[in-house]
Amino acid sequence: MTPRRTRATASLIAATTVLAALAGCSAEPKAHRAAEALGTHGVKAAEPKPKPVDRGLPGMPPVLDPKDLYAADRPDKLSPVVKDFPSRVYVPNTESDTVSVIDPKTYKVIETIPVGRQPQHVVPSWDMKTLWVNNDKGNTLTPIDPKTGKAGRTVDVHDPYNLYFTPDGKYSIVMASLDRELVFRDAHTMKTVKTVPVSCYGVNHADFSADGRYFIVSCEFSGELLKVDTAKMKVVGQERLPFKGAMPQDVKISPDGKTFYIADMVANGMWVLDGKNFTTPELLPTGKGTHGLYVSRDSREMYISNRGEGTISIFDFAKNKLTKKWTLPDGGSPDMGGVSSDGKILWLSGRYDAEVYAIDTRTGKQIARIPVGDGPHGLAVYPQPGRYSLGHTGIFR
Repeated sequence: MTPRRTRATASLIAATTVLAALAGCSAEPKAHRAAEALGTHGVKAAEPKPKPVDRGLPGMPPVLDPKDLYAADRPDKLSPVVKDFPSRVYVPNTESDTVSVIDPKTYKVIETIPVGRQPQHVVPSWDMKTLWVNNDKGNTLTPIDPKTGKAGRTVDVHDPYNLYFTPDGKYSIVMASLDRELVFRDAHTMKTVKTVPVSCYGVNHADFSADGRYFIVSCEFSGELLKVDTAKMKVVGQERLPFKGAMPQDVKISPDGKTFYIADMVANGMWVLDGKNFTTPELLPTGKGTHGLYVSRDSREMYISNRGEGTISIFDFAKNKLTKKWTLPDGGSPDMGGVSSDGKILWLSGRYDAEVYAIDTRTGKQIARIPVGDGPHGLAVYPQPGRYSLGHTGIFR
């Protein structure tokens, strides 16, 4: 072999070696990646599963804004179902066995509807087509058509102190206070589906969690709270409030869904509760005879009626503190009520004064003081913005 051919052969061998090395370098990562994707036995490793998203109680309309449960309650954002209903304030008079109907434009009573014995609350149905008057001692519900203002045929329901609806619209929940029961009924026919006996006394008010899977109930006469599983229709938690003689009333959830607030008429304040963990709540003093809780149309504030001193305290959600207090001129006994569709007026019944108060939410000034029947209680402002009603005097989502 000549020296020239020898040098050429050597060069060819060297080039081949380099190419092989380069090929090995590019193939190794591929093999390594393939090995990573395989288990020790050559089986492809399972990819991590994404965490399941809790979409809430099946059948419940989806939450519009997880940071604001009241996003559907903006000023005058009326559902097509109610947009043509005349604006009225319906006042149940517990001692007169009537409902006074107020025209909010004139601030005058335009009609008085006879109902059953001791009407406690006027409650919008889940589909918002009917107003149910809770005739507690009469053991009946009186339906009112909010389109015509006419009362319909009463329905037999025992001890209906208060009335709520599950977020999926399937069931009504009767707060049978003296019977010591939560009675789940068909939301339309009011036929009993399940009766849940409770060991506390005086079940009266409630509100639902953001996902609708549970609700918190206040027990007025034994100073306790219940946590109830909505789907299972079962009490899953119970605790006594850490205040002697506590008398919990209205219940309302915060816009972000993290906190429940419970008014207490004897503790003279509002309990702040972590509903998810159901730990011992803390008391925020607000005023004598704390009773009703109502969220403003912009979800920034909550109006708190202090029945024992004739005042309304204002709680700022973002600041997490009380910022103002309004005093009714000449006193009064502000109890239950609601906010006008445009958010400009807070309507409250005067429980011990046979009157209703209209309060300007921008200034806190009393606009009107309207005489009604005896013992006005859970009045409903109707219609109000929202997609559906959870009951009481109007809890809308």
